[in-house]
Amino acid sequence: MHDETLAREVEQRVEEMGYEMVVLEQAGSRARPILRLYVDRPDSKPGEPAVSIDDCTSISRALEPWLDQREGLSDRYVLEVSSPGVERPLVRTRDWERFAGVEVAVKGRGELAGRAKRLEGTLLGLRGEEEGGQRVALRLGDGEEVEIPLAEIDRGNLVYRWERGGKGR
Repeated sequence: MHDETLAREVEQRVEEMGYEMVVLEQAGSRARPILRLYVDRPDSKPGEPAVSIDDCTSISRALEPWLDQREGLSDRYVLEVSSPGVERPLVRTRDWERFAGVEVAVKGRGELAGRAKRLEGTLLGLRGEEEGGQRVALRLGDGEEVEIPLAEIDRGNLVYRWERGGKGR
């Protein structure tokens, strides 16, 4: 199950509430769809709590009456609203720009930058043209800078390092 229109409409409603939709996962069956909505604050900083349980509850309560009335969505749907967590996925172009300077992990179908299927490094941002030619620039642990075509990256996420005393970076 995947409904692009539903995702766009949910995103719009979430933004109207002052939050950012990270991703909407649609699972389950037509008879019992499961909507997993991950939300963030547009100004959140890596490693800091972004959305609270109260935020998630408010978003859920605001969306449910609209979802209850939505044509084509079973009344047996399940809505789960949560934070994307400290290892937040990088989904949209704006994510790759917003989190420049932060440690990230990227994973591809094949070898990335002639090294491995998974790389970690400091995100330097996006380079290149808007459509198709964009590349993610990373500074790897050894100091080398590489550029990986965005189209070759299957998944990207922030990396959270646990440090003594429970504080990450």
